[in-house]
Amino acid sequence: MTEIHRITVDPGQCGGRPCLRGLRIRVRDVLDLLAAGADRSEILEDHPLLEDGDITAALEYAARQSDHPVLRVA
Repeated sequence: MTEIHRITVDPGQCGGRPCLRGLRIRVRDVLDLLAAGADRSEILEDHPLLEDGDITAALEYAARQSDHPVLRVA
């Protein structure tokens, strides 16, 4: 099941960058924490407003952003 519905974009919040559930926690913040080696439980402990599905949503969002068509020149 997809969690992408948790991603919100509001031009008046965080410079229009993707956030989680309208909170001022950017998708990028969660991805940076994961990249730095934090696990889900650490992130949830440090950010009590987040839910486990929010972390899944951030990962799903990043995966969708990196998926692009490959164009080949003949």
